[in-house]
Amino acid sequence: MRHSSLQFVVHPSSGVPIYRQIMDQVRAMVASGRLSTGDQIPSVRQMAAELDVNMMTVSKAWAKLEAEGLLERVRGRGMLVKAVHASGTVRERQADLKAHVAQAVVRGRQLGLTDEQIQAVVKTVLREQQP
Repeated sequence: MRHSSLQFVVHPSSGVPIYRQIMDQVRAMVASGRLSTGDQIPSVRQMAAELDVNMMTVSKAWAKLEAEGLLERVRGRGMLVKAVHASGTVRERQADLKAHVAQAVVRGRQLGLTDEQIQAVVKTVLREQQP
């Protein structure tokens, strides 16, 4: 059981509901292998405090992931990853990421940034997110 090394980030102004951002991050961690069957995820209270969001927001994300069959509630142990779904090929994971990057590029252009300026932001984020 591990969860102390999991890093979740939410962007309240992104237009994507926070509970969806959390759900997407859990799915991505499972797909990448950072979370596997039996791993414990942070409690609602812990996650809400860490992200500075309402506990109901986290509770909604956990409940929906539980309904999808990705998480399971185990009495006395909290929420655990129920089953690791096939992570997909690199190409499939890149396609998933591409949709998110496309949104960021559109936003960058709306802000009047050049391609080089957008790329500089991406490179900065990559450096900041180094494990």
